[in-house]
Amino acid sequence: MKLKKGDHVIVVSGKDKGKTGTIYRALPAENKVVIEGIALKKRHQKGGRGQSGQIVESPRAIDASNVMFMDAETKKPTRIGREVRDDGTRVRVTKKSSKVLG
Repeated sequence: MKLKKGDHVIVVSGKDKGKTGTIYRALPAENKVVIEGIALKKRHQKGGRGQSGQIVESPRAIDASNVMFMDAETKKPTRIGREVRDDGTRVRVTKKSSKVLG
């Protein structure tokens, strides 16, 4: 999986198609990502000892194949590739603008 925590992505399929957000948790073993404000699930929480119950919304993990990295320059979705530098380190590179990602 080439997406990381902190990447700005756009959802390309599903009920939240077209929405953008930042990844705040990546689950590479499951090939899933959790994005702030996207794919919200509602959970009914029971009240206790004088407190009233409430409905809590939290984001759920969606498959990484349903999101694409958003290029900062063009504001369009792009793929990410890997390149090897002369010193032997690998870096992530956007396919559209060939910009090296931090």
